[in-house]
Amino acid sequence: MAEPDPRPWRILVIRYRFIGDTVLAIPTLRNLRRAFPNAKIDVLAEPISGDTLAHCPYKDELLFYAPRLKGERKRQAKFPTSLLGAASFLRARKYDRCYILRRSFSSAILPLLAGIPHRVGFATDGRAWLLQRSTPYADKHEVECFLDVLRADDLPVTDTHNENWTDPATDQRVDRALPAGHRPRVFVCAKSVVESKDWAPARFAEIITWLIRERNGEIHFCDAPDNAGYYAAILAGVPAELHGHCHDWSTKLGIREAGSLLRRMNLVFGLDTGFIHLAASFHIPVVGLYGPLEPWRWHPWDTTHTVLRPADVSGPRPLLRLTGAEVRAALDPYLPKP
Repeated sequence: MAEPDPRPWRILVIRYRFIGDTVLAIPTLRNLRRAFPNAKIDVLAEPISGDTLAHCPYKDELLFYAPRLKGERKRQAKFPTSLLGAASFLRARKYDRCYILRRSFSSAILPLLAGIPHRVGFATDGRAWLLQRSTPYADKHEVECFLDVLRADDLPVTDTHNENWTDPATDQRVDRALPAGHRPRVFVCAKSVVESKDWAPARFAEIITWLIRERNGEIHFCDAPDNAGYYAAILAGVPAELHGHCHDWSTKLGIREAGSLLRRMNLVFGLDTGFIHLAASFHIPVVGLYGPLEPWRWHPWDTTHTVLRPADVSGPRPLLRLTGAEVRAALDPYLPKP
């Protein structure tokens, strides 16, 4: 194949579920666009996680697929919520190629049912026979695993750097709303959708209190409104006179807009969630708390970072073995002494 390929292919990239994994697909999209500059490249993603690619210049359209919706939410959805519904939707678009950045069996069945003739993905979950070309899911960072899907199709991978983009109008809105001054801005992401990754509200409250009192920090949150109670529990442990130094953007910015806030932070601290990967895509330093998942595969990509993980990760809540002193010691090098 001549590269870059001049043909106007129609290409689908499948990467639904999880904010962090969707952000980590950006280097793959960039290298794919470089290989096929004249192609129409669409990304099949889930609502919310797909919004992290809203401003990505390497894709044409974001297509939403929500197989996990149930009940009334599923009935009201304006996008496919079943495998057959998604296959029918994609078949009408007549894609030539599909690159599957998921490892499940169903994600390989979907492009087959959609009639996409050239399918490339991971040889996992007994699905290699469904693909024209496949690659093992190797013991390496997720970004490199995604790039292996391109390599399996003999496409060149010329760089692996991280990047992201924001909307100028949202940038201006965030700038107007940020407190004036030059205090260190620290974004805190304290809640995971996976309970085994959680730390504890009281310990986050302890660290936030220290950040404000001892390091003159300005604290920012932006999370799903469903987690409002968890952040309220954290703030309940912060002395009332310090609450004015904490700023919650959860009802003001969606995930599509959160990058405009994150890129203005001096440091991001919190759990292994999509927010630390989103911050890393803007090259913001990260201090991440890692429990059950391996940091070598999921650490922040292409940014300065520190990973904290207890030596013993057994049991339902391994992060509870991390002490406040350990976390303060990890944060301290990133913050000026007032």
